[in-house]
Amino acid sequence: MSSALVALRRAFLRFAEIDAPPRSPLYAALCRGIADDTDALALAALAPPGQPAPNLLLAAVHDLLLRGIEHPLRAFYPNLVPDPAPPESAYPAFRAFLSGHRDEIAALLRARLVQTAQVRRCTALLPAFALVHARAGSLPLALIEVGASAGLNLLIDRYAYRYDDGARAVVVGNPAARLTLSCELRGAWPSLPVVPPPIAFRIGLDLRPIDPRDLEATRWLRALIWPDEAGRARDLEAALAIAANDPPPLIAGDALATLPAALACAPRDAALLIYHSHTLNQFAPAAREQLDTLLQEASQARPLWRVAMEFAGPFDPEPSLTLFTYEDGEHHDEPLGTCEAHGAWLAWNGPAHPASAERPMQEAS
Repeated sequence: MSSALVALRRAFLRFAEIDAPPRSPLYAALCRGIADDTDALALAALAPPGQPAPNLLLAAVHDLLLRGIEHPLRAFYPNLVPDPAPPESAYPAFRAFLSGHRDEIAALLRARLVQTAQVRRCTALLPAFALVHARAGSLPLALIEVGASAGLNLLIDRYAYRYDDGARAVVVGNPAARLTLSCELRGAWPSLPVVPPPIAFRIGLDLRPIDPRDLEATRWLRALIWPDEAGRARDLEAALAIAANDPPPLIAGDALATLPAALACAPRDAALLIYHSHTLNQFAPAAREQLDTLLQEASQARPLWRVAMEFAGPFDPEPSLTLFTYEDGEHHDEPLGTCEAHGAWLAWNGPAHPASAERPMQEAS
């Protein structure tokens, strides 16, 4: 086995042992099988450099099944059949599916990117955005999202939020929202805004942005949702319906090339906030440094902030939430906490934001 396939095998084993078990017994079982299958690893190796091959291969198969392809593999997918077969028995059918649809899967691997539009990440982003809003003197926000996918997280002000620590639950956010996102709080409560901070400007940057009105493109987003996670699928459908009614502006291209123009378009009477969630893992180290340098240079003309929801290292068990403040060509970072990768829980250790610290919140029933 080549060194490239050995590295891929490690990635699938990590997915099987760490990433998938809490949420997807099916994907855990499939990745264990893939890790010991040289042919399957060779197919996964067609994923573009920098892309997480396990997510991409599993989504490519899921996409074909969502198109309606009839195959015994469907019997193992909880979102496709009412009484799924045991996941431990799924790999022979999965391997047969790979063999029978190799060319279609290869085409998807070459053409697609992992663009998981996980709208529940907004539950972790909201208190960070409110902190920026307070520190900027309650100016409205000018949002620029790097790796925006379909721009669902750009619509953070259109959702309601339910936070619960097991003893107390509150609801904040848009009172007219058609989607309520839930988050378990672990430890300290952040000060939560009764309503989201006002947004004066929003734009998303993505290599291949997804139009929330495009049925084929949004099927790929559905394919990226793990089949065991019905709640994520429901959130996605609701958020897509909201976005389709009034899509946010999205710019195609490399973020390092498109970000300067986006920064220049942001209104001067707003707090300029750049953010990203699970995006930097697809950046080369040099590109991450270029992003930071670009923002430091931009801060010589105006202060700006960056919120990052990212894994600090390849073996971190959960992502960190970090606030970067840029001003006069310099920056400092401030840890705000950790969270579950899809926003299911938040462990906040950042400061309270005084603009909302004393406001009453609606107790959830």
